[in-house]
Amino acid sequence: MNDFFTYNPLWHEKIGKIYALLERVKMSEEQSKDVLHLRRTNRILSVGSTTAIEGNRLTTQQVFDVLNGKVVLAPLHDIKEVKNAYAAYEQIPDLNPYSVEDFLKAHRFITDNLVQESGQFRTVGVAVVNSRREILHSGADFKEVPALIAELLEWGKTTDTHALIKSSAMHFMIEHTHPFRDGNGRIGRLWQTLVLNKWNPVFEWMPVETMIYHNQMKYYEALQQSHKNGVDCRPFIDFMLDVIENAMYQYTDDDPVKSQNGGLNGGLNGGLNETQKGILSLIKENPQIRAYEMAQKLLKPVRTIENNLSQLKEKGIIARTGSRKTGYWKINLE
Repeated sequence: MNDFFTYNPLWHEKIGKIYALLERVKMSEEQSKDVLHLRRTNRILSVGSTTAIEGNRLTTQQVFDVLNGKVVLAPLHDIKEVKNAYAAYEQIPDLNPYSVEDFLKAHRFITDNLVQESGQFRTVGVAVVNSRREILHSGADFKEVPALIAELLEWGKTTDTHALIKSSAMHFMIEHTHPFRDGNGRIGRLWQTLVLNKWNPVFEWMPVETMIYHNQMKYYEALQQSHKNGVDCRPFIDFMLDVIENAMYQYTDDDPVKSQNGGLNGGLNGGLNETQKGILSLIKENPQIRAYEMAQKLLKPVRTIENNLSQLKEKGIIARTGSRKTGYWKINLE
């Protein structure tokens, strides 16, 4: 199993950045007034994102409502899919990422009452096709799937490859093998989160799936490039290391790239974090927008939005006119 990726010397530098960000994450959680709320919000966003990647039609608000026990008028299949994914992610503390039994157990949680052979390796051939019905990738022979997955998990258990690289490689190989009739994408993303969580528990709450969702086309391109000429998942590992780094920036609410543009993104937004810039853009589009609507659009907890609104008001960048229900936001200094 050691020949399915070639090492990129730049990975060492990326891993170093992630180690530094882990310290920021630790400080961010220590300073948070409601870390449990932050973690649960990120868990729900991850669930909504991993199912949306596969075509689930629930909006972010509907995902929150479903998982908060509210009645949602939506396709029952989509509702069940979200509930299943959430149940699977709740199992992370108890799952062994190197156990075939737990691998099948997690798939059973994800696909319960949704597909045939839930929690079982597929007994048919499968192929990944594009919108034109062209075959992009054929999964492994179904007769070989149990042995291939067992070999992959054993490799993960015994290799000295760094967890950040190992988890990405295992994610890719799960997708490449395509061990199930359905749910392969969801189980692959869950398994990477699980492997990372065993390395550092903070990854149980990291919005990695959310960042994949926001870079969905690049995600598929990285998968394609990694088996373009045989199997070498170096491009996919490159992509996932970037995703993990960006997910950590999002979690700590930092801006990894200071804007060099003029206008609103330069003068007015200079020194603001990414969330505050997003808030200003939303206010420009709709001055009557409410905090919870901003939270939905920016994929942030409402508390984070409210804190950043307060900071923007204190800096004199925005002002609120009128009542809480019927008032509107005004951007100053434009």
